[in-house]
Amino acid sequence: MSDDTNKIELPEGKVMRRIRSFVKREGRLTKRQEQALSQQWQNMGLDHQSENFDLAEVFGREAKTVLEIGFGMGASLLEMAERNPEVNFIGIEVHRPGVGACLADAAERGITNLRVFEHDAVEVLADSIADNSLDTVQLFFPDPWHKKRHHKRRIVQPEFVQQIRAKLKVGGVFHMATDWENYAEHMLEVMSAAPGYRNQSEAGDYVPRPDFRPLTKFENRGHRLGHGVWDLMFEKV
Repeated sequence: MSDDTNKIELPEGKVMRRIRSFVKREGRLTKRQEQALSQQWQNMGLDHQSENFDLAEVFGREAKTVLEIGFGMGASLLEMAERNPEVNFIGIEVHRPGVGACLADAAERGITNLRVFEHDAVEVLADSIADNSLDTVQLFFPDPWHKKRHHKRRIVQPEFVQQIRAKLKVGGVFHMATDWENYAEHMLEVMSAAPGYRNQSEAGDYVPRPDFRPLTKFENRGHRLGHGVWDLMFEKV
């Protein structure tokens, strides 16, 4: 996920710029992605709406629910959904080809415990997801905005983590991962100061990569090049 600003028109010709949590990069859809979007959306797609979804109705069952923000092309999200058919998974992504690829792969693999939004995660959380409804929120490898002047665009900020907390059940976990050490330090600083969270790390910093988080090709390449990856898991108390 990355970031951009858009203009909001105000009375008397004034303009306010609003920071967004992503850059909308459309990209070119393949025929397969386009077909999946048109054929599978009715089965797996969720449209942003101003009322909370009833997740039991959406999935046709009561079950533990995991929401991932910024799933990219969907590889790790699909692997988790396939491995854990008893769990409901929701993915949010703004990159349309990624959404199409995820839907196509899910349909081919017969994955039925997954639903996806193609919309801004901040707005989906604010408008469409009920408080105290999620067991886990995942944010894996968000845009690090590595230049210091861009740090304000990082999605992990005090207001955002409280928005996440409101959606988690008590005991639910906000799980973050990054391969950018400075962003890991930023995440740890923000989360350690956030009221209502407890760090699951015994050392008070990072946790080892849990087995349930798939190791991506991108991450494997990073390991070969000697790059670090940092996981943070904070529980709602």
